[in-house]
Amino acid sequence: MGVSVEEFLAMLDRLPEVSKGEGGDWVSVKVRGKGFGYLWERTETVGLKATIEEQIALVAERPEVFEPQFTAGRFGWVVVHLAKIDADELFELVTEAWCLTAPKSLVEAHESR
Repeated sequence: MGVSVEEFLAMLDRLPEVSKGEGGDWVSVKVRGKGFGYLWERTETVGLKATIEEQIALVAERPEVFEPQFTAGRFGWVVVHLAKIDADELFELVTEAWCLTAPKSLVEAHESR
């Protein structure tokens, strides 16, 4: 159990048109210029876009793994502790965050593969 920073970054390469940018203490993760995640290497945590309902459910179910970050509109961002999550679950959450952010045509093209 647990995902390294390097493993998280490698996951991003499995999704189309993901870009990473340095933001000081964090790395921003975007698709076509729109953010869907952040990485804080120092704390080995990731912030991911989710629906508010999913944010609430994840935090309630496993507060040792997830914590609320903030809400914006209909989205609730969640902090994920990399050492406490398995790779398959994290990739599912990363993919969901990407799908919430990427243009519909890009999501459909990716899902059809």
